[in-house]
Amino acid sequence: MDDDRTPADERPGTSLAFGTVALGIVGVTALVIALLVGAGKSDGTSSVTATGERQTVEVMLAEFSVTPATIEVAGGTDLTLRVMNHGTMAHDLAVEGGSTKVPMLAPGASADLHVGVVSKSMQAWCTVPGHKEAGMVLAIHVTGAASEVAAGGSTDTSAATGGGGATIDPNAKPAPEWKPFDPHLAPAPGGTEHQVTLHAKETQAEVAPGVMQERWTFNGQTPGPVLRGRVGDLFTVTLVNDGKVGHSIDFHASQTNMDQDMRTLNPGESLVYQFTAQYSGIWMYHCGTAPILHHIGNGMFGAVVIDPPDLAPVDHEYVMVQSEMYLGANGQPGDLTKMLANKPDAVVFNGYYNQYKFAPISDVKAGERVRIWVLDAGPSDISSFHIVGTIFDTVYKEGDYMLRPGPAHGGSQTLD
Repeated sequence: MDDDRTPADERPGTSLAFGTVALGIVGVTALVIALLVGAGKSDGTSSVTATGERQTVEVMLAEFSVTPATIEVAGGTDLTLRVMNHGTMAHDLAVEGGSTKVPMLAPGASADLHVGVVSKSMQAWCTVPGHKEAGMVLAIHVTGAASEVAAGGSTDTSAATGGGGATIDPNAKPAPEWKPFDPHLAPAPGGTEHQVTLHAKETQAEVAPGVMQERWTFNGQTPGPVLRGRVGDLFTVTLVNDGKVGHSIDFHASQTNMDQDMRTLNPGESLVYQFTAQYSGIWMYHCGTAPILHHIGNGMFGAVVIDPPDLAPVDHEYVMVQSEMYLGANGQPGDLTKMLANKPDAVVFNGYYNQYKFAPISDVKAGERVRIWVLDAGPSDISSFHIVGTIFDTVYKEGDYMLRPGPAHGGSQTLD
């Protein structure tokens, strides 16, 4: 298969679908962040001494900001931050260079954070994965300090530049025990109601030979389980958050109350999400918890296939979910800064680098008919799907057949 990619200068937010090959595209709007780099927490190396002055500053947390974003404190002041969570999800606040932090605060909760006597500039941020990169950073500017940065503060700029991530060796091969994602798609099950339980959780997974990442998943896999049915079928989905941060789910195949069914669940919570499939095609589902870009980019997506009426029989059906991969450090979540800059390390099918090169799909014989459902989960790049050496004779896209075998004997080559 070729991924004939074109420049990603357009980010259509539509879902596309076709019977022989199906494609869905989701566009994600990037967040703009500003990161102020200061020095670290006081470690006694500065010449500034305690003045006996005490100062308490109120700090408000929300998605995704700290207000105020910058405070000024005279050197030698004993500083306390009164931290209030005005957001809709849990947040905390940790001070750079030490263990000083407030615990995870539920929406509406507050706590005091005693920083101590400050002698140099520093930062504080929310430690929930991705929240710092999304803008939840407080800059504490200490006046009268001998030096803003030279006094011992952090000079690590890897988070701001997107550096420090794992790297893919294109010549490496998976270990003998490695197994690919099975691309075979089973027919729609019988019955008109489909009951499914999905567990949102973080897990360690190999994404390329020798490259481990913390993937955010549904049922421990990326992409998540494929759901399949017919127009008019009822889907009853139980979502359980077994993870360590908030997660949610958004089915593009549904028409439902987003404030209720797509709400973020705290760890340990669950909900029942029910919808009737009223339209055919291949549809994306994904975690809708902000920053959505980070959750999708970390692997929280999957496909729902709703058969058009009178779908013709074929010998084989496969599903291909395209996505970008933005590597963080080995064993860590994906790099949100790379996601915001749309600088992927790889574009892959079904969650693993070049996996069908290592494990070719080899059960198709000459003369057999094949249907491939393709979903572009993104989160940002477009897809141009092509198979070298053959031509599509049937295309179902945006709820209708664009091409079927007939006297015109038309064909389709590369599908946007």
